[in-house]
Amino acid sequence: MRVTVIGSGYVGLVAGACLAETGNDVVCADHDATKVRNLCDGILPIYEPGLEPLVARNVEAGRLQFTTDLPGAIRHGDVVFIAVGTPPGEDGSADLQHVLDVARAVGRNLDRFKVVVTKSTVPVGTAEKVRAAVRGEGAGEFAVASNPEFLKEGAAIDDFMKPDRVVLGTDDPRAEELLRELYSPYVRSGSPILFMDIPSAEVTKYAANAMLATRISFMNQVAELCERVGADVFAVRKGIGSDSRIGNAFLFPGPGYGGSCFPKDVKALVHTARTVGMVPDLFEAVEAVNQRQKSVMFDKLKRLLGDVAGTTVAVWGLAFKAGTDDMRESPAIPLINALLDAGATVRAHDPEAMDAARGLWGDRVTFVAQPFDALEGADALAVVTEWLVYRTPDFERMHTMLARKVLVDGRNLYEPGRLARLGFRYAGIGRRAA
Repeated sequence: MRVTVIGSGYVGLVAGACLAETGNDVVCADHDATKVRNLCDGILPIYEPGLEPLVARNVEAGRLQFTTDLPGAIRHGDVVFIAVGTPPGEDGSADLQHVLDVARAVGRNLDRFKVVVTKSTVPVGTAEKVRAAVRGEGAGEFAVASNPEFLKEGAAIDDFMKPDRVVLGTDDPRAEELLRELYSPYVRSGSPILFMDIPSAEVTKYAANAMLATRISFMNQVAELCERVGADVFAVRKGIGSDSRIGNAFLFPGPGYGGSCFPKDVKALVHTARTVGMVPDLFEAVEAVNQRQKSVMFDKLKRLLGDVAGTTVAVWGLAFKAGTDDMRESPAIPLINALLDAGATVRAHDPEAMDAARGLWGDRVTFVAQPFDALEGADALAVVTEWLVYRTPDFERMHTMLARKVLVDGRNLYEPGRLARLGFRYAGIGRRAA
C-alpha cells in the first residue's frame, strides 16, 4: 500500500519505519530540511532501541523515503497519517495549528480518494476539525480516521509490530477496509483491531494514558504513606498487585512520571473536561500528586545532607525513563535545578541523554563518560533513571568514593538492608528503613 506519514518525530518515524517493514511503500515528509537530510544519511533525531537498523534496512530496500516535498508526499499516499506535534498551551490545551495546517495541505493536493488519519495525540473533536480543514481546500473525495498510538518509549518497535490492540475510529467503510488491510500483518497473533466511532477513539488515547498516570500517582502516594507509618512499599505493591483485578503494571513508586505523553495528556484531559462543563477532580489530583513527587528526591537529599550548599551531588540518569534519550518532563530536571539553586555542584551521567542535558544546563553541570566518574569526591548519589547499567554497581567502590555515603534511590533499585550494612545512609521511595 502507498502510505504517507507527515511528521518524522518520534511517532511519525516509528510508524513510517514499521509500516515499511511489512512491505508498504512509505514516504515520510517533514518541513525540517536538516532533519530530512540527516534521515536520508541514516542519522536519526531520536534514540529508540532497534529503530536505526529498521530505518536503514527499509531505506536501502526502497520502501522508505524522506522528503520535504509535502504536496508530492500527500499525492503519494492512499493513506495519509498526520503525525506532527501538538504542544500543550499554558491552559493544558493541545495546540492543533500544525495538524490543521497539514489538513489544509491535504485538501489542496487531493488527486484521488484518500484516508486522512490523525496519528498525533489530539483531543476529542479534532478529526471533525481535520475534515472541515480538508474540505475547505478542495472538492476531492476523502475519509478521516483516528488512530491513536500506544507506543512505550524504549519498546516502541515491539509495541508497533506486536500491539496489544489497534484502535481505529472511522465513519467510512472505505476507510475501514483500507486500514484493516494496512494493520492486518501486525495482529496475526490474535490481538484485536478495534473499530469504533471517531470521538471514542480520540478519548481512548487520553483515557489510557490518564489511567496509567493515575496508577503511578496512586502508588507514589501509597509510598509516602508507607514512609510515614513504617511500612515497606515493596511488600504493599506485592500485596495489592497479586490481586488479579489490579495486577502489577505501573505500580512502581518513583520520582514522578515524565516524558512526552503522560504530563501533556493528563493536562489536556483536564482542559477538555472543563470545556464540556465537567469538574475533573480526579484528573487534577493525579497531576497534583505528580508535581509534588518531583520534589521528593531533593527533599530526601536535604534531610540526609543538611545544608545542600557547597555539597557535590552525583546524578545517575537524566532521561525520563530508561531506553530513551527523551528528557521532556524528566524528574531529573527539577532535581538538578533545585540542587543548583541551593548552591550544590552537580555531576551527571546518562547512557543516552547527555546531549539533551547539555542543551539545558551547559557548563553549569559536569557531564561524565562513565557512571563512577561522577562519584569521586561527591557527597551523595541520586539515582533518577532505572538504566540497567545502574542496577548492580560495585557498592564497596561506591562507598569508598562517596565522601558522606549518602545514596538516594529514586527507583528503588537497591535493597535498604544491604546498603545499611555496607555503611550507606540510604533513602528509597516508600522503603522501610533498615
